[in-house]
Amino acid sequence: MPKVHVFGRDHINTDEIIPARHLTTDVEAELAPYAMEDYDKTFAARVQPGDIIVAGADFGCGSSREHAVWALRGAGIGAVIAPNFARIYYRNSINNGFLALECAGIVEAFEDGDEADLDLIGGTIANLRTGQKLTFVPVAQFALDVQKAGGWLEYMRDHDQAALEAETLKAASTEAGHGHPGQEAKQEAHRA
Repeated sequence: MPKVHVFGRDHINTDEIIPARHLTTDVEAELAPYAMEDYDKTFAARVQPGDIIVAGADFGCGSSREHAVWALRGAGIGAVIAPNFARIYYRNSINNGFLALECAGIVEAFEDGDEADLDLIGGTIANLRTGQKLTFVPVAQFALDVQKAGGWLEYMRDHDQAALEAETLKAASTEAGHGHPGQEAKQEAHRA
């Protein structure tokens, strides 16, 4: 079972996840020893493959560096679970096939070193020490597919262009909402 590493403070920024002085490479294995270095110097040495970070709200705020995802994944972290994420970090996680799971009450439910049972299909994480089980925001199938493929580029290589267009052109944000009228309304306005 994966162990949990608790970083309970809110607003942990990307410079704390991977300090700017180490952004000389994009190789995950080379970034890994410096993951969370300025927050906890022993972190990278303690991580085992598949371990989980539990963090406070707004995890990954700051700059948009993908290195923050690569460093954690390179260190062996299988997922980060927080009440919420900085949007750019969240999207970088999806694009890189890395799990960023949103879960209310997560920081209070775990102590550093607890073992966890993470059930992606069921949408739950359980603390094996206390037996407490929490439900996290469901991961969209698309994000799981990207994660399974190893990232967005790998996902795109595995899918033909027509299937990708069908997937994205029928998205809710292109149909309506988010301040734009959607395809049907555009076509109707164009006809008038």
